[in-house]
Amino acid sequence: MVIHFSGRRFYAHRIALLASSDTFRAMFDGGYREKDARDIEIPNIRWAVFELMMRFIYTGSVDVTLDIAQDLLRAADQYLLEGLKRLCEYAIAQDVSLDNVSGMYELSEAFHAMSLRHTCMLFILENFDKLNTRPGFSHLTQCIIPDIRNYFSKAFKHTCL
Repeated sequence: MVIHFSGRRFYAHRIALLASSDTFRAMFDGGYREKDARDIEIPNIRWAVFELMMRFIYTGSVDVTLDIAQDLLRAADQYLLEGLKRLCEYAIAQDVSLDNVSGMYELSEAFHAMSLRHTCMLFILENFDKLNTRPGFSHLTQCIIPDIRNYFSKAFKHTCL
């Protein structure tokens, strides 16, 4: 099968796509127009991101760099590639700082990146005094309080059993 992408062609095996992603499985096995197509088009992803996504599908691993990690996380979430999502979350989590923790937390929310979310919550708790004086911090704390409550509630339930 041929995947058309920003004027380029990428040759892929339908079975590899089906085996790796529930999104591709739905496209090819469901009632979508791609079901019987030999050619499909992938919109809204940069070539470099698409190329890494395909490399992950075929090899099971890729090197995720910070310059592409957020876009790759978005693609991994869209195509339900959980292993790739975890690699992206790990790369992004290495860069969490006082300046970007709010944005990273929002990113984790947008793409259901639980590991990144937990990293952000722990970072916020560890750096509460430094973050407390920054503008917008009260909004961030309002967002994370329910998550922190759930996190500790689950932790306490498991230790009490």
